[in-house]
Amino acid sequence: MEIPKTIQSLISWPLVIGRSNALRLAIFGQTYVLQKELILKELNFKAVRSSGAGGQHVNKVSSKVEVAFAIAQSNGLTLLEKDRLLLKLKNRLNKDQVLLLQCDEARSQHKNKQLVVKRLFDLLKKALHIPKKRKATKPSKAVIEKRLKSKKMASQKKSNRRPPNLD
Repeated sequence: MEIPKTIQSLISWPLVIGRSNALRLAIFGQTYVLQKELILKELNFKAVRSSGAGGQHVNKVSSKVEVAFAIAQSNGLTLLEKDRLLLKLKNRLNKDQVLLLQCDEARSQHKNKQLVVKRLFDLLKKALHIPKKRKATKPSKAVIEKRLKSKKMASQKKSNRRPPNLD
């Protein structure tokens, strides 16, 4: 079986998440593994001064962490994964096809680095996830009859509330 060339045909492929640290994308029986360790080596981190409250401390310490991940140049992703990520994350990429994330939630640079890496992998996992196709189903005859019966009962109840017509 041939692997399709376009990303549009990828949309119906299932995503299998195993118990390991890696994400697995199952494509026609083949499994592609998204290597966290390899991707971590490709990330570019930059520490910047954070804004907001904190007094003198915030002016002296670079606790905000920015991470840049060049999806197109990544060696930790297959071509199909790159195409899917570029398609799904196109609104979050800059003109050089680089994904930029930042975190300044914590006062510690190390904690912010952990948070931004976790956020990056969650974003990659969500973008690579392919939802299951919904199977169209028809309600059974018993369910239809039950619904119509309850509507008839409600109608009867409301008509009984009206004053009698003495004409």
